[in-house]
This record gives sequence, C-alpha cells and structure tokens, in this order.
Amino acid sequence: MSAEPGPDGRPRCPWSLGHPLLLEYHDAEWGAPLRDDRALFELLILEGFQAGLSWLTILKRREGFRAAFKGFHPEEIATWGKPEAERLLADPGIIRNRLKVEAAPANARAFLKLRDSGKSFSDYLWGFVDGRPVVNAWKEMSQVPAVTPLAEKVSKDMKAKGFRFVGPVSVYAFLQSAGLVNDHLVTCFRFAETTGKS
Repeated sequence: MSAEPGPDGRPRCPWSLGHPLLLEYHDAEWGAPLRDDRALFELLILEGFQAGLSWLTILKRREGFRAAFKGFHPEEIATWGKPEAERLLADPGIIRNRLKVEAAPANARAFLKLRDSGKSFSDYLWGFVDGRPVVNAWKEMSQVPAVTPLAEKVSKDMKAKGFRFVGPVSVYAFLQSAGLVNDHLVTCFRFAETTGKS
C-alpha cells in the first residue's frame, strides 16, 4: 500500500489515516529527529507501554500518562517504589500493567546511570546512527520492516544497561518515532519535510 491522500489531499503513510490522533501524530512528530533527553525518555516509556497494543491506544491516553507520570522527569521516577506503582495501577488514565509500570523506574535509573557516566541519553542513542537519521526509501507499507539489525543492536545494548521493555520490535518503533530512522514512504509529504529530499 503506497501513500494515500488525507483530508487535505496531501499524500500520507496509510497507517496515519485511521484516526485524527494518528494523523496529527504522523504530521507533527513521527519521524522528525528528536534530541531532547526528557522527550526521548517520555517516548521510551510510552513505547514500553505500547508493547502488544496499538499506538492509537497510547495516543488516546497520552495526557493521562503525562499526568500520572508527572511530566516524565527521570530524576523523580527513578525514586518511585511500591506506593507509586500501586497509585499507577489504580489510574484508569493509563495502561495498568504491573510489569510495564514497574519497568518505568528501572528505565529512569538506567537513564540516570547513563547520564552519570558522562553521556546524555540523546548522545547515546544518536551514536548508533553516527548522529544522522537513517533515511529509508520505501514505496509501499509492505516494505517497511518490523525490526532491523540496528534495532537488535540497540535493544541488546539497552538491555545490558538495565533498560526494560526494550525488545527489538519496540526499539525499532522507538527509533522510527524519534526520527533516528525515517520510514515515511517516499511519496508521503512528510518524507520531503523531514529529510529535505523530494
């Protein structure tokens, strides 16, 4: 399936056309290079919660997540224990999965340990792609992979550093979302906007 026209007539990746939240996310965020540490941490946590679910499920609850996780500040989340976990598990505004809830403080601690070693989370991630997005040139959605050797490499390294819910498939979705990998179809209007290529 190639790019299809959206409500304004501009061609888009077909997955974005199923719901207004997906359309907005596709047009404004997905595939745009993200280098802010806190924003990357938020996206990492949300991708972890997305495992086994649709991204739309997460987008519908994103504001609920932001409220429940108090703005996704790793310094605070790293200190959370059982009381905070129980609070989150009682919050209908998020995905209430114990393993995913308990992974968030672990990921915050891994994030801070990385920073304490002298490397920002952004520098760490972008180091896997030499600081520049991997720009693919897919023409059909069927060509876009679910996982790549890059995702497997990043996943293995993140797990070794103590990150959780970072399997290769989740990591690849994270790399796509954060723009380290650009998987907009070449006929999608965002491909030119995010790469400067036409």
